[in-house]
Amino acid sequence: MKLLNYLLKGLNWVLLLTVILIFIFPFFWMITTAFKSFSETMMFPPKWIPDQWLWQNFVDAWQSGPFLHYYINSITVTVSILVLQFLTVIPASYAFARYRFKGDRFLFALIMITLMIPAQLIFLPVYLQMSSWGLIDSLASLIIPFASSAFGIFLIRQAFKQVPNELIEAARLDQASEWKIMWKIMVPYAKPTIITFALFSFITHWNDYFWPLVMTNSELSRTLPVGIARLRDIDSGASWNLVMAGNMLLVVPILVIFFLAQRHIIKAFVYTGVK
Repeated sequence: MKLLNYLLKGLNWVLLLTVILIFIFPFFWMITTAFKSFSETMMFPPKWIPDQWLWQNFVDAWQSGPFLHYYINSITVTVSILVLQFLTVIPASYAFARYRFKGDRFLFALIMITLMIPAQLIFLPVYLQMSSWGLIDSLASLIIPFASSAFGIFLIRQAFKQVPNELIEAARLDQASEWKIMWKIMVPYAKPTIITFALFSFITHWNDYFWPLVMTNSELSRTLPVGIARLRDIDSGASWNLVMAGNMLLVVPILVIFFLAQRHIIKAFVYTGVK
């Protein structure tokens, strides 16, 4: 019996290590390729570690286009979306969690249905609407369509529903306004969940390639993912060392923010009962 337990534990460890390697390998390949010379990226069998770590690849990738402008656009778009989503999602989540009004279930179900509609399905009517407003090839066309989030309303509503009613009633007895209850009681209580949603939203819109590609025509309005995709020169073949260097410029901010927020992510899913 003990032998069987040891075998099962050993099998679990092997499976766990296999999964870890599957997830880590793409990052390892991206990092090492970003430092290789062009000839090393073309070798077969592949060369795992470069003979010389070339930091010049990052300089060449950065100078291949207006990357500083891409960065500024990506930051502007992502931060603006997050601010607008907080201003719309938090009050909506509070209303659905703490109020009962005519049609509340229908409205909430309608919001949840939008989660099943991919952006690629509705981009044409949204594009026509942005065009009629004269916003094509502007940062506004990348921000306005994502001013709210059905996923955020669902996630934060679940956290708000777990705030004890006694706490809210006590605040109302102290003549606290609904606005004050929402921002001073509900938001701090749901802080881990809100940070988790902010991280998911940041990653989604920071990495978004399809929407900026459709809505923008010039370098002045394009974001980092579109700029990095342009590193692949189809005519002469892709310089994969420069492409991977560009991808690292894209991924590093996400990794930094993820490691800063991981404690809140774990807390959101473990302690608030969101499953």
